[in-house]
Amino acid sequence: MSTYTEEVGNKLNEILEKTYDAEKGFKKAASNTDNVALKTYFENKAKQRYNFGHELKDEIISFGQEVDKGDSLTSKAHRAWMDVKAMFSSDDAEAMLEEAIRGEKAAIEEYDEVLTETSLPSSTSAVLRSQKNAIEKGLSNIKTLEDLA
Repeated sequence: MSTYTEEVGNKLNEILEKTYDAEKGFKKAASNTDNVALKTYFENKAKQRYNFGHELKDEIISFGQEVDKGDSLTSKAHRAWMDVKAMFSSDDAEAMLEEAIRGEKAAIEEYDEVLTETSLPSSTSAVLRSQKNAIEKGLSNIKTLEDLA
C-alpha cells in the first residue's frame, strides 16, 4: 500500500500528464487557426498549462516524490486530452472551441476529484485551487470567442 505522500504524488503526476497533453493540444490549435483572437487564446492557454506544469512539478518535488516522466502512467491518465489533440488538428474553429470547452470541463472535474482529498497539504490544495480557478475563468472567455468563430 502506498503512503499518503506517494498517493498525493501519484495524483499530482496524473494531473501533470494531462497538463502536458493540454499544452500540446492548445499549441496545435494555435498553429491550425488563422483567426487572430483564437490563435492568441490558444497560445495563452498553452503558456498557462506550461506554467501549471512547473507549479505541479515543484509541488511534487517539495514532498520528496519523483516527477513522472510519463512512462509509468496508465493510458487512462492520457486519454482525456488525446481526443482534444486529434480535434485540434482540424482547422474548424468551432470544432476546436468545442473540444477546448470539453477538455477544460474534464480538467475541472479532475481537479475537483483531487481536491476532495481531505489529506492534501495546504500548499497542494492552494496550487490546485488556483489552477482550477484559472481554468474556470478561461471557460467563460471561450464563450466570447464562440461568437467570433
